[in-house]
Amino acid sequence: MTLASSVIVPYAAYLRVYEPLAAFPEPERSHWARYAKRDDLPGAQDELRRSLADLLPVPPVAVPVHESADAFVTAVDGVTCVCPWRTRLRGWLALEELPERLPGPLLDAALPPVVRRQAVADYERWLERNPDARPWIRSATWHVPVRWFVLFSDEEREYTKGDDGLILRYRTPMVQARRRVARGLKVLKEALGEGPLIDGLVDVGRWLEEFHPRSLVELDYGGLVHTVPAGQLEDDHSAADVAEGLAALRDGDGERAGAAYERLTDRWSTVRGRQNAS
Repeated sequence: MTLASSVIVPYAAYLRVYEPLAAFPEPERSHWARYAKRDDLPGAQDELRRSLADLLPVPPVAVPVHESADAFVTAVDGVTCVCPWRTRLRGWLALEELPERLPGPLLDAALPPVVRRQAVADYERWLERNPDARPWIRSATWHVPVRWFVLFSDEEREYTKGDDGLILRYRTPMVQARRRVARGLKVLKEALGEGPLIDGLVDVGRWLEEFHPRSLVELDYGGLVHTVPAGQLEDDHSAADVAEGLAALRDGDGERAGAAYERLTDRWSTVRGRQNAS
């Protein structure tokens, strides 16, 4: 992505949406149709390497000067679907979060105030011309947000070894993801009334509504697979724990819901500990 995001994203998980070509207006649709036919399509590691390349310029570059023309590509029931990287837009969004993640002196050293102010001004001008813009990819550092697991079932979990190493991901049709968000919100609101988990799930639900109903939703552990021992990774069934917790809340079984939540917190506290150690 950018210097801003790369400095604080050594290991990240990703929530992605792959949209069918029909969802894109021309001439972008034709661009992605040609792009999907390439033999040398880049993967997640290619995106990461290009992100790290942004660390090289002096003075530092907060966000790319030009938007990426790359995307992740997959097929859903024979239909080509793409997930544009949109690294420039994601860089701007990551820049907004930096003050909450880095101490002031460290932030100023990584990205001087004048660089950040220029990036913000560029984003504001761009947003005036693109008021409906939204990213196809969301990221989270050193953990997977609990609300993301609500979108998936344990049966959709894939744990394999690819060309770039271990892969742990979930994939589900958009219609299923939206249905699970709605059901999860109903349970949480009845059991808890309000809270950050509900607010976060509402935000994810609104984001999903921006995409084509025949899209594919993917949760990719990304770099987090490097922070968890292989044995623990193999036993990681966080989506099942979240589903168990929601079912327990629906049944009014607080003890069972608490046990599911404890499994989640224990698992991710280990990963968070590695962040602090770094």
